[in-house]
Order: sequence, then C-alpha cells, then structure tokens
Amino acid sequence: MSALITADLVRLDVAPAGDKLAVIGQMADLIASTGRSERDGLEAGLLAREESFATGMPGGFAIPHCRTEAVHEAALGLIRLSEPVDFGAQDGPADVIIGISAPAGTDDQHLQLLAQLSRALIRPEFLASLRAATTSQEAADLVLDVLEPAQRGEQPAAAPVAEAAPADATAEDLPVLLAITSCPTGIAHTYMAAESLENAAKERGVELHVETQGSGGITPFTPEQIERAGALIVAADVSISGRDRFAGLPLVEHPVKRAISHGPQMIDEAIDAAGDPAARRVPATTGAAAASSSSGGEQQQSWPKRIQAAVMTGVSYMIPFVAAGGLLMALGFLLAGFDVAFVAQDVATGSSLTDLPGHVTYDGAAGELLSKRSGLLLYLGSVAFLLGNTGMDFLVAALSGYIAFGLAGRPGIAPGFLGGAISVLVGAGFLGGLVTGLLAGLIALWLTTFRPPRWLAGLMPVVIIPLVTSAVVGGAMLLAIGRPLAWVMTTLQDALTGMSGSSAILLGAILGLMMCFDLGGPVNKAAYLFATAGLSQGTEASFEIMAAVMAGGMVPPLAMALSTTIARRLYSPVERENGTTAWLLGAAFISEGAIPFAAGDPLRVIPSMMAGGALTGALTMAFGVGSQAPHGGIFVFFAISPLWGYVVAILAGTLLSAALVTLLKARHARTSAAAVAA
Repeated sequence: MSALITADLVRLDVAPAGDKLAVIGQMADLIASTGRSERDGLEAGLLAREESFATGMPGGFAIPHCRTEAVHEAALGLIRLSEPVDFGAQDGPADVIIGISAPAGTDDQHLQLLAQLSRALIRPEFLASLRAATTSQEAADLVLDVLEPAQRGEQPAAAPVAEAAPADATAEDLPVLLAITSCPTGIAHTYMAAESLENAAKERGVELHVETQGSGGITPFTPEQIERAGALIVAADVSISGRDRFAGLPLVEHPVKRAISHGPQMIDEAIDAAGDPAARRVPATTGAAAASSSSGGEQQQSWPKRIQAAVMTGVSYMIPFVAAGGLLMALGFLLAGFDVAFVAQDVATGSSLTDLPGHVTYDGAAGELLSKRSGLLLYLGSVAFLLGNTGMDFLVAALSGYIAFGLAGRPGIAPGFLGGAISVLVGAGFLGGLVTGLLAGLIALWLTTFRPPRWLAGLMPVVIIPLVTSAVVGGAMLLAIGRPLAWVMTTLQDALTGMSGSSAILLGAILGLMMCFDLGGPVNKAAYLFATAGLSQGTEASFEIMAAVMAGGMVPPLAMALSTTIARRLYSPVERENGTTAWLLGAAFISEGAIPFAAGDPLRVIPSMMAGGALTGALTMAFGVGSQAPHGGIFVFFAISPLWGYVVAILAGTLLSAALVTLLKARHARTSAAAVAA
C-alpha cells in the first residue's frame, strides 16, 4: 500500500486562488497531479461535500474530503496557505488545508489511517508542528508519524477511555457516560468529535466510552457499559444505529461539529442530565423516528418536512409490492389472456402441473363465457396472476404501515398496516392509507414521548404503543373517517374513469409535467403513487394513467442522452459519460438518470424536460395507450397496448426536450463566450 502522503502531495505557503471553492480547486489540482485521481471528478466530490457540510474546524484548519469513483488511490493533500481563507469555522479562517480523497471502495486499513489522522488534527500541538514545518518532506513526515503504526500494518492504538478521578467525595458522584459520534461520510468529523469528547472527559475525570459510527467500522458498546451508563451523548449529523439500546437513558444530542468545538460543555451537559429526573431521555423507539432527530436537537426538521419524508418513505417501501405484483399480473395476462382475471383463483388452486385445466367457464359482462386459453399456459398464467394480485392487495397496507414507520419507527408499523387494511375494507383506498399512515405515525410518535420506568421502557415499542395506536386508528377508520374517505375515493375514481377526449389529454399532460418537475422527488412520486394505486382497480382508465406516468418519466434521461450525443461540445467529459448511461436508465424508466444534468443546470434542463414530458403524457392519452405494468419502461413491452402509440409518444417527447435543452445550452454558451471576449 502506497503512503497516503508524500512530499509531492504537500505545498507550503501557497497564495490562495480566491475563496474556499478556489482553494478546493487547488487541492484537486495537487492530488490529481500525482495520478491518484481524476481532477474534475475529485473537485466535484469535494465541492459537493463542502456544500452539504462546511469543513472548517476550530483551530484554523479545514479538511475538505470525499469518497468517489474518481479517486484511484487514497491520498492526503496538504496545502499551507500564506493567507487564511474562510472555510465556515466559527472561530475564524483556516490556513492549514488537508484534503482527504478516498476511492469509493476504500478498504478498512485506509479508513483506519484516516480515522487516526482525524484524531490527531484535534490536538493543538500537531497543528502547531504543521505550521512550523519548513519543507514539504518535513510536513509529510509529521503526518506519516501519526499514521506510521497502521501504515506498517500494525493495529491502530485503541481509543483511550478516560479514567475515573480519584475516589474522593466529588468523584464518586460522577456518572459513567456513553457517546456516539457520526458524520455523513464517516471519515473525519466522526473521529475528531470522539477525540474532543475523550479529551474533555479525561480533564474532568469522567469515565467515557465512545462508539464511532464511521466508515472505519463500529465497535459497539458492551451490555455492561450500557447498564452502568448514567447518560448518553449523541454527536451526529446522520441517523445512528441501535438507538433502542438506550431507551430511557438521559440524552444530550447535538450536531457532530459541536462536539469538536465544545466538547467540555457537552460533557458538562451530560453530567447534569444524568442527575436530572426531568432531563430529556432516549425515547422507546427505533428506526426512522430516531433518524428524524439524529441530526441534533438544534437542527430537527420542521413538521411539514418530516411528514413529507414519511410519505416518501411509505412510497419507497410500497414500490417493491407494486413492481412485483404488477409485473406478475402482466405476465399472467401475457400467458393466459385477458380473461385470466376471472378464472385465476379457481385455476391456480384447483389445478396442478399433472392436472392441467381445460377451457374454463366464467361469468362475464355478456353472460357465461369460456376462457380463450387452456392447459399449461392458462395454469401458469393463473399462478402468476394470483401471485401478483395478492401482492397488489398489500399495496395500501404497505403504504400506510411505512408512512407510520417513517414518523414513529418500529412502533408505528403494526398500527399503520392495520389502518391500511381497514382502508381497503371500507373502500377508502390509497387516500385512506395516507390518512391512516399519518395518523398512526403521529399517535405512536406522541406515545414515545412518555417517560416510563426503565423496566417498562422495553415493552413500550413492541407491545404498548402498537396496541394503543392500533385500537385508536382502527376504531377511527371504522367508526368515523372511513366512510367519508371512501366516498371521496369513489367520486375521484368515477371522475377519472369518465374522462375522455380533451380532458384525458390534459390529465396526461399534467402527469407528464409532474414526472419531469423534480425527477424522483415529491412531485414525481405523487404522480407515480396516483398511477400505481389505481392499478389495483384494473380499469382501462387506470391503465392509461399508468402509461402516461411511465412514458413521461422516461423522457428526461433519454432526452439528455440524446442531447449529449448530438451536441457533445456543450457538455463536459463527465456529463457525456453520464449521458451514455442515461440511455439505459431512460429505457428502464429511471427518471433519476437526468438528475446530474438538472442539478448542474436546472434553469435550462428542467423546463426542457417538462415540455417533453407533457407532450408525451398527452400523446399517450390521445392514443389510448394502457400499461398494466407499474415499472420497467420499454422492457415491459408485453404489458403495454398499443405499443406503437407508447413508442411514438416517448420519441416525440424525447426529441422535443433534447432540442430545447440543446438550443438553450448553445445560446448560453454563445452568451458566455461573448462576455469573456468583451
């Protein structure tokens, strides 16, 4: 394994090229000059990290870092600036910039090295030695001295555990503390926060155990440590795992940066919380509910965002049910014909591979009819259709259950599923599932705020909260809100079923616009949920809505792929590579394939995509195209009819969007060139 830092990765007393973004560009130049990474890809990764989380640290240094496919070999770059630059730290600008670049598949040994360096950076004497270095080799050696044991293949030194103070009257009252640190990339801030808290605990004579949930692996607390603990510190900007282990324990929670800059204050807060009966405690819940508060008490999401995130959680967990069920139903139609819907249950349960069915009679709209197919095809088609139909029956329950999970974690799942099942029973459909999911999640979340004795805390998430919430939500649906919601759903379905001509075309255009507005975001998912929920009705109108949504969602990646092909000079090498991938993503109905382009140039890309999506959605409705499959794009051609109309609509929308985005980008390029020339 090559050394992470060498003299050619160090530059001393460099004049900054501008603000911190320019300095990050200088860091990308430095690391790329050694052949360890691709310059543009590395810069993009470092900038993306900086936008989401400023990397300036107390003490006058900054650690821009990322893990990306653009990095071929892990490296540390060190730039000491002649003039400090603001990197977002509260105590002032930074003059020592250490760039950490790690490949997407960084091995554990490299991650351990990076963790060691992060811990060293929190020590003032180490920074002072870097500022005093007179040559690049001396600075590189200082860093290597920190990394040397692990670089030679030895195990890194275990994180120190602060020893308890001598047994005097004051020290006997000090509690044992636990701390969990975690940051989005798990490379630097995670370990710096741990080092800061450990140093502060040692100064105060407090026994502290730290669990770093970073990329270097997790060594969890032992049951004995948790049993002895008086309080828990969480310093994290992402969801931490295993929060339910600490149910009922006093909690101090802040963003990871506060632990780095205010470690002693957080230790003092934890000591106070351990002796305060009214202190905030870890709720008896797990999963998404814990995640919603894991970014620290000072930065919790607003209620509208939490509810939106919960609905998106429900939709994302529902999609596998829809995809598997819908595709199996479509396969059943392909094998056994469209009358399989009337005979599937009888054939699948009453026949076998050694006792194949003949033509089966069923009651149709025109009286008693005979199935068009028989034998093996009818039997296999019936089995596939019955499996798919059973999966689709879980759709509303899964939506409701996982919306509740998104708000309250594990305690919300059972009441959410029960509420969704009751919604189907009373005819409230997916609208009822939305309501019961939110209601179950909010009630379960409210119940987690109660502070039971620690002996009872373990029963709260698995028995008491699900029981009470299920009774309240199920009772409310059956006694009060179920019938009004069923009326709304019936009215909406009747209105959609009756749409024809210009009104149906307008609906298709609106759905196409929604699919292209945010490319996998809330608006896109709302349109997709509307379409997939209707599939369970099995009507021609619901099939046409599904076709409009899927076709519209295919347009953005296909259009960007086409534009990068016909106008390569308008795009960077990375964008052209993304365009090549977008052909397949678009064909498979993965709208997110256009996100890299929309993120880089939203004002030109998104309106162009929306225009093409609207045209495609309108044309699918005008041609009467229906899709019995909820996903798969062109690869589920057997479930789309008429296929020619589907293909024509997608081609028209793709050509329109590609033409618009190419023209807009070309105009912008000419304007920029003229400005530079002037």
